[in-house]
Amino acid sequence: MSYTRRTKDQLAARVAQDIPEGATVNLGIGQPTLVANHIPASREVLLHSENGILGMGPAPAAGQEDYDLINAGKQPVTLLAGGSYFHHADSFAIMRGGHLDICVLGAFQVSATGDLANWHTGEADAIPAVGGAMDLATGAKQTWVMMDLLTKQGQSKVVQQCTYPLTGIACVKRIYTDLCTLACTPRGLGLIDVVDGLSREELQQIVGLPFVN
Repeated sequence: MSYTRRTKDQLAARVAQDIPEGATVNLGIGQPTLVANHIPASREVLLHSENGILGMGPAPAAGQEDYDLINAGKQPVTLLAGGSYFHHADSFAIMRGGHLDICVLGAFQVSATGDLANWHTGEADAIPAVGGAMDLATGAKQTWVMMDLLTKQGQSKVVQQCTYPLTGIACVKRIYTDLCTLACTPRGLGLIDVVDGLSREELQQIVGLPFVN
């Protein structure tokens, strides 16, 4: 099989492509923060960060960073015209109150029916750090995951049943990866798209699960 994986920026652009006009969106720590750099300037999207920002813009140019203005991952960000920052408690009220249209999170595992494991691998020496992930996964109207499809050991992170501690149950609607975009449904995985050069059958073999569409 001959195919090219999406780069991290190509994957971020693929996620940004599906964010509709007027959406309020939280971008989780890690890869999801790159999505901010790929939302078209002509599209009005309100980006939220759980440390208390609404109206984030793309990453600042080199040398223009303001370390008093950072996202939840402590990365410097920009603030668009009309943007605001506020108390952490107010930010969590937005997350828990159903005011986010979409949250984009990283993951260790996602099940075919949308269970999410993204806060702890269960290893004894790992430091649990759930942060606001549980609030986001259950509070947002849609939860999307952005991640590499395979672990460093070559195993699929999309599984029949998660073996890591769960962040949320049946909360993930879409999985955006370097090889494909998948939908999580009560019946199992749906295939939305796959990178050029990789067939449906080859992808199904990599994932190890059937597609319901």
